[in-house]
Amino acid sequence: MRSRILAAMSAVFAIMMLSVALADSGLQASLADPAWDGKTIPPGQQCHRFGGEASTPRLKVSDIPQGTQALVLAFSDRDYPPMNHGGHGQIGYRLPTRVKQTIVPSVPGHTFTLPPGFFLIKAHANPKWDKPGAYMPPCSGGKGHEYYVTVQAVTLNAYGKPDKVLGQTVVEMGRY
Repeated sequence: MRSRILAAMSAVFAIMMLSVALADSGLQASLADPAWDGKTIPPGQQCHRFGGEASTPRLKVSDIPQGTQALVLAFSDRDYPPMNHGGHGQIGYRLPTRVKQTIVPSVPGHTFTLPPGFFLIKAHANPKWDKPGAYMPPCSGGKGHEYYVTVQAVTLNAYGKPDKVLGQTVVEMGRY
């Protein structure tokens, strides 16, 4: 019993230390397109099912931790659990070495053809609801769901996949 309690306490401590390390990373991100105010999804930036021809918002990312090789963008709907935590798609964006800030360009929705520098981590989770692709734009039909993107600064492993998280922040995209 005591060993289980110690193991649980160790796990909690490890999670707390990871949280502190991520909080101390200083990674900052914000919407870089004036049409996106973080409160309301702009007209036309919803999914194809509801008449949109959307793309991801451009993002300004700064205070990028040293050693970062890529940014991971995980798009989510906070109000619909199956599409939360990256359910709207997870996309990587490679960075040159020693970059402290960058503007991440837009990526079109409903496609697997990504612009140069981008790579697919995980396609959106509901291709039967709307068109398949790397990114599904907000798709709640105007029910007021909150959309956000989690931005992680990461290293890449030998296969070019995300490895170690060096920093993380969240950017509110708005409600739709």
